Amino acid sequence: MSFVPPPPDLHKLQTAWEEWERGEQPPGKVLANLKTAGLGFVLAELVESGWSPTA
Repeated sequence: MSFVPPPPDLHKLQTAWEEWERGEQPPGKVLANLKTAGLGFVLAELVESGWSPTA
C-alpha cells in the first residue's frame, strides 16, 4: 500500500502565508503548513507550465 498525498489546498496555502505575514506563527510552523498544504506541487506545476511572475 503506497501513500498518495492529497491534492494541494490553495486556501490552506494562503492561510499559512497570511499567518506568517501577521507574525502569528514561527517560521518552522509556517514552512510545515506550506509543505503539508502542497506548496511543492503548486510550484512544480507552475514551473512545468512555463509560468513567470509579472512585476
